[in-house]
Amino acid sequence: MARLRIGSRGSQLALWQANHIRKLLEQHGHEVEIEMIKTTGDRITDVALANVGTKGMFIKEIEEALATEHIDLAVHSLKDLPTEIAPEFEIAAIPKRDDPHDVFCSRRYNSISGLPQGARVGTSSLRRQAQLKTLRQDLEVHALRGNVDTRLRKLESGEYDAIILAAAGLHRLGKRELVQQVLPAEIMCPAAGQGALAVEIRRGDSDTRHLVSFVDDSAARAMTACERALLNKLGGGCQVPIGALAELRRDCLHLQAVVASPDGTKLLREARDGSDAVELGNCVGEALLRRGGEAILQEVYGRSAVVPQQP
Repeated sequence: MARLRIGSRGSQLALWQANHIRKLLEQHGHEVEIEMIKTTGDRITDVALANVGTKGMFIKEIEEALATEHIDLAVHSLKDLPTEIAPEFEIAAIPKRDDPHDVFCSRRYNSISGLPQGARVGTSSLRRQAQLKTLRQDLEVHALRGNVDTRLRKLESGEYDAIILAAAGLHRLGKRELVQQVLPAEIMCPAAGQGALAVEIRRGDSDTRHLVSFVDDSAARAMTACERALLNKLGGGCQVPIGALAELRRDCLHLQAVVASPDGTKLLREARDGSDAVELGNCVGEALLRRGGEAILQEVYGRSAVVPQQP
């Protein structure tokens, strides 16, 4: 059986994800080890993610290790991957997806609507900030960096009245004690690819592709392909005020998406059904651009074309 080396960031959540894939591979008889790799995103901890312009900030060093054959495959949160990955790599597998929604966490309040005037809410995401401000202009939204434990500790200490996190990360780490509300996409449309993992390999490495093929989930691949097609159409990376959630409904894909200004004063929402994932993502993306999404994104990135750099 094969001996495989997985590259991963060193955070608790990233290692959970890498170990999840490791266990699946070991169940198939393979010998697996994990290489921890520190990325640019891990080094820059005192700046809001939306203000960091480094492309692929959570994957650059891992892809370098993959390119030089220091590792055989990488495990990422799919939402950290740019919509167009470098030509020398490919996504060999997208495992079954975890809950893609965001969650509202608080010690004292049970919902966004239940927060008092001027409450302090922490989030690292421009997308979440924009949708929060759309719902509640009175809220004070503050940048929140750090791993899941750090963010929850800041909430416990009273630094924030509430924080917004991804449901999947809390579920994987077994840290759901402070979850008060799972936010439906109609309130907080999640990031494209949220809750999904990506197994990345060198393009053309047919041996590794074959070894990990059993991990690939066709439903997860279809849903995330749809969301990433929309994101690509809008020119967005993982830190943009764009939300997208595709769901399989019977034999059809249903995609809902939002584009919002960071201050929450403008929010566009679009939802459509389709059978072709990429075509549906492109179609909804086009509709949002026509309705004013391009102008919103031009404001965010301060340029004349919707071609923001992908972090």
